[in-house]
Amino acid sequence: MSEKIKIKLTIADRVYPLTISPDQEESLRSSASRIQEMIKKLERDYAVRDKQDVLAMCSLQYAAQLNQNIKENTDQSDLPAKVQELAELIDLHLSNY
Repeated sequence: MSEKIKIKLTIADRVYPLTISPDQEESLRSSASRIQEMIKKLERDYAVRDKQDVLAMCSLQYAAQLNQNIKENTDQSDLPAKVQELAELIDLHLSNY
């Protein structure tokens, strides 16, 4: 069984105790830090004080970014043609030897 560690993350002035595997710690701390930065930016730029509103806006921005990344990564319809082209170039190059 994998060893678990306990950490505490603070998001929107609340502390969240978590029990995680050690390999998750860096990602979770980085994510919490990015969320905190976005919260500060939203509060500063839009004068939003209600933490629920800020968290909703933050969630919406991250969800939109995730959807955009998924769209960009799955929009590779020409990939099989490119792979075929590369395979043909390799075959042509190897047949010259």
